[in-house]
This record gives sequence, structure tokens and C-alpha cells, in this order.
Amino acid sequence: MNGGRAIQLALAAPLLAAIVAAFIFVSPARLYPWILSLHIVAVISWMAGLLYLPRLFVYHCDAETGSRQSETFKLMERRLLRQIMTPAMIVAWAAGLWMIWAGGLLQAHWLHAKLVLVLLLSGVHGMSARYVRDFAADRNRRSPVFYRAFNEVPTLLMVVIVILAVVKPF
Repeated sequence: MNGGRAIQLALAAPLLAAIVAAFIFVSPARLYPWILSLHIVAVISWMAGLLYLPRLFVYHCDAETGSRQSETFKLMERRLLRQIMTPAMIVAWAAGLWMIWAGGLLQAHWLHAKLVLVLLLSGVHGMSARYVRDFAADRNRRSPVFYRAFNEVPTLLMVVIVILAVVKPF
């Protein structure tokens, strides 16, 4: 294990222990606003990545393969995906599922629609991960125009998800 991973593990282990202890010893009613806050922060982080990564792809398309600029984009894309987007998505899902359970929301129809859209958003995340791998291997076959259009998908999903969560129309 390299030094960076050891430090990450040393920081993550106590945090995980604190989270598990909170789930065991704190009532769901007292924990709910904290989990909601965590969920909101995670969603903001995840969405920031989902909105920024396609912009990196647009610029990466214009960089010459093998150039210093292309290699910099590869590094930025990989770090954004692995260090921000994926952990944020996992936390958003975990906190969201906990809130569904703790809040007894499983029968809410607005929530069913929201979950379908969040699954689609997770699919966009998966497609983004694939595009990161394609760029990393110098196999991108898509144009900047494609990535500009792809960039609109998470925005549209986010708007409808927020409306469902706040308005609860059905």
C-alpha cells in the first residue's frame, strides 16, 4: 500500500466508525437532518462533476493526441471522476436510501419517479466513466458537439429531480 492510500485509509476508518456508531446509537429522527445535509452536499458535488466533466471532454477533443495538454486533460478527468464524482454519487445514494427508509417514503409516487431519474443520472455517470476511459486510451470517437449536447442531459434530469423532491406533485 502506498503512502497516499495509507493516509486515506487512516482518515476514512474513524469517519466510517463514527457513521456506524451514529446509525446504531442515534435515533433516526435526530439523525435525519444530518443525513439530509450530507445528501445535499453529496448531490451538489456529484452534479458539479457531471456538469464539468463533459466540458473537459469538449476541450480535450481539441487537444492533439499525446500532447502535454491532452495528458493534462486525462489527469483532470480521471481525478474528477475517481476522487469527487464517484464518492459523491455513492454518498448521495447511501444517504438518500437511508432517508427513504427512515422517513417511511417507500410508498410516495413522486419518489418512484425521482428514483427512476436518479437511476438515469447514474447511467450518465457510467457513460461519463466510459468516456474518461476512452480518452485515457486515446480512443475518443465523439465530437465536441456531442459532448456539448451530452452536457445538457444531467442538467435536465437535475431540474426535474429537484422539482419532484421539493414540490412532490403526486
